[in-house]
Amino acid sequence: MIKLITGKKGTGKTKVLIDMINDAVKSTTGDLICIEKGAKLTYDISYKVRLVDVDRFDISGYESFYGFIAGMLAGNYDIKEIFVDSILKIGGADFDELGILLAKLDKLSGEDTKIIFTVSADNEDMPASVTKYLD
Repeated sequence: MIKLITGKKGTGKTKVLIDMINDAVKSTTGDLICIEKGAKLTYDISYKVRLVDVDRFDISGYESFYGFIAGMLAGNYDIKEIFVDSILKIGGADFDELGILLAKLDKLSGEDTKIIFTVSADNEDMPASVTKYLD
């Protein structure tokens, strides 16, 4: 399952994501992963969450990001939630490519794993392939 937290830069998306992560620690029975570009959330989220800096693994672009997520899920069947901060900084500002990524990840994750993204853009600026994952 895919979920998006959207809004322009500075609208509090990361704060919402941090709150979701810390709430998930209390209720989720499986593993939790937080993926970000740069290690800026280190002190904001629980130590029980695996924090992954994509820069450390030289991940850039949507194709390599998909492969990275697929590898994580293949190697650990206990992952229940993946939180991704600032996907546009990781993959780029091509919303059509983002829509393709989201569709592939939705199929990959199925009902077992929830993947939540923050996207720094207004809903009106994104195509239907992306906005269909909004609540």
